[in-house]
Amino acid sequence: MPTPTIRLLLADVDGTMVTGGKVLTDRAVQAVHKLHDAGIVFAVTSGRPPRGMSMLIEPLALATELAAFNGGLIVEPDMTVVEQRVIPAEVVAPVVALMESFGLSVWIYRGADWYVRDLTGPHVDRESWTVQFAPTLVPGFDGLEQGAAKVVGVSDDHQVVEAAAVAARARFGEHVSAARSQPYYLDVTHPQANKGGVVTYWSAKLRISPDQIATIGDMPNDVLMFAHSGLSIAMGNASHEVQRAARRVTTSNEEEGFANAVEQFIL
Repeated sequence: MPTPTIRLLLADVDGTMVTGGKVLTDRAVQAVHKLHDAGIVFAVTSGRPPRGMSMLIEPLALATELAAFNGGLIVEPDMTVVEQRVIPAEVVAPVVALMESFGLSVWIYRGADWYVRDLTGPHVDRESWTVQFAPTLVPGFDGLEQGAAKVVGVSDDHQVVEAAAVAARARFGEHVSAARSQPYYLDVTHPQANKGGVVTYWSAKLRISPDQIATIGDMPNDVLMFAHSGLSIAMGNASHEVQRAARRVTTSNEEEGFANAVEQFIL
């Protein structure tokens, strides 16, 4: 069967669009502009909050909506909210308790704000630099259950993070989506706030078949969008499990993997 024409490329950000140092390379920028010139729609999705994705808008000339929090919050480039899916309020405290039982440090994202209980906790400084704004320090998360878009568990013990993800899926079932967005981050969001749902959103919005959508990413939370798209591309820095879930594998994010994928597999 011939491969359907690709009408949209949906890309993850960290580990995919940017290097490990969070740099958007000139070749990555040029690759997106080549997509624009070819009439192929380009969109991004990430576990980041919307403000943490704004640095992409100008260099990539993005006119498409940004799917933040893995699809939990979809905004226009001017940050106008299009759709929002939040975690059921009654689930937030039990999710926090489960993460803490695994020894994870916990963050909550709610609206435009990011809440932490320890400013010196693991990866807080790195996340602040990445998303380009500082968290709000709170003594506890009481009162923040309503409207929570994402709860994050953080640890540099990657096996513990994965074990917590498995436990969250087992305990909360269909009430949440739980997946690692980085080896050290466990993201818990609304059950329909996942990257597979972002593919479905774009398929409906553009009135195109999922077979006409390409996706590219590097982490387990990207596998759902792979499953919903016609052409799935894993980064060379992805795990073997993630690479096996994709139809194509490109080079790593330190070796211009995004630009190489655009040039070799799409254009």
